[in-house]
Amino acid sequence: MNKNVFLLACCQGLMTTGNILLVTISALVGQKLSASDTLITLPIATQMLGLLLATVPASLVMAKTGRKLGFSMGNLIGTSGAILGYLALINSQFYLFCLATFLIGIGIGFATLYRFAAIEVSDKPARAISMIMASGVIAAVLGPNLAVWVNHYLPEINFANSFLALTCVYLLALTLLQLVAFNEVSDQQSLLQQRPIKLIITQPQFMIAAFIGMISYSVMNLLMTATPLAMHRHGFELADSALVIEWHVLGMFLPSFFTGKLVEKYTPVVVIMIGCLLMLGCAIINLLGVSHWHFLIALFLLGVGWNFMFISATSLVSETYRPHERAKAQASNEFVVFSMVVLSSLFAGWLESKIGWQALNVWSIPVVLLAFIASVWFRRRSPLLPIADKP
Repeated sequence: MNKNVFLLACCQGLMTTGNILLVTISALVGQKLSASDTLITLPIATQMLGLLLATVPASLVMAKTGRKLGFSMGNLIGTSGAILGYLALINSQFYLFCLATFLIGIGIGFATLYRFAAIEVSDKPARAISMIMASGVIAAVLGPNLAVWVNHYLPEINFANSFLALTCVYLLALTLLQLVAFNEVSDQQSLLQQRPIKLIITQPQFMIAAFIGMISYSVMNLLMTATPLAMHRHGFELADSALVIEWHVLGMFLPSFFTGKLVEKYTPVVVIMIGCLLMLGCAIINLLGVSHWHFLIALFLLGVGWNFMFISATSLVSETYRPHERAKAQASNEFVVFSMVVLSSLFAGWLESKIGWQALNVWSIPVVLLAFIASVWFRRRSPLLPIADKP
């Protein structure tokens, strides 16, 4: 690991803290302030919508201005969202809070490209991705506990003070970002002819990788978003659900310290298949009971399964384009993945209230099985598909 990967990992961890903090409290805020059960998870959905809408512009902006300025712009938008979130909550304005989470989502949308930036500054792509994802351990501890600690020591209506703390976290990330030396596309590379985007995204490897990324993130996000609501419905307190989310996020990011080595040794497709099995294990445990231990173990497995699938999918995607094609290829992948994440966020609260927690887990099983079958097909069809020639 070089200095730039380390700094990017720190920035990623701090930005992800905002995401985890919102997962911990947004559904509870929606439960207090929204007009109906249908709108409970609207703040999380608007966050994911902001993330989705940022994916394509973020890549294109960075293609024009460079990584550092692009990431800085995204960070400042997220910071403005955190400030607006504080103002919305002290005034109990639900829709203003949704606007705040939308802006934070845009900031997180820019930050999703940190993992690609790490690939560009490292000669070991899989390990660079893993290190970026491993930074989520910071978010796993800081995100949920920021909500609990601030709410305890600086009590304010609807967790408002948590967003002042989040503002400080984002500003720290912005400061560290200025120390990174990015590997920008050279003028000579930018003049090279690019393949049509249709040709890039219709490569079997790109399609499978984007599909796996989409399934892993949407199923994980659906169950993660619904968990605080399900726990609250079964009589658990904020601290209980915060602990479950903390262990879930540790599951999401802690394996990253060795996932890259697993990908290098066993191939991304094999690691994806293991991730699918872990996600299926999560659903089965959730169906067996609703004790605190059921929630904790299941959500931890869900996090590890997502980690294996998402890192492997990112590794596959990074092999399908040339350096001067990265903006449109990365934008296409992020748009496909996070379009489904938005839908999972929007319907998580409604599904949990209408069909119930266990039914939600039942329906997740065939979706994950579909990803597993797609991985098996891809591996048997051509384990070593040709990839984009890189200069």
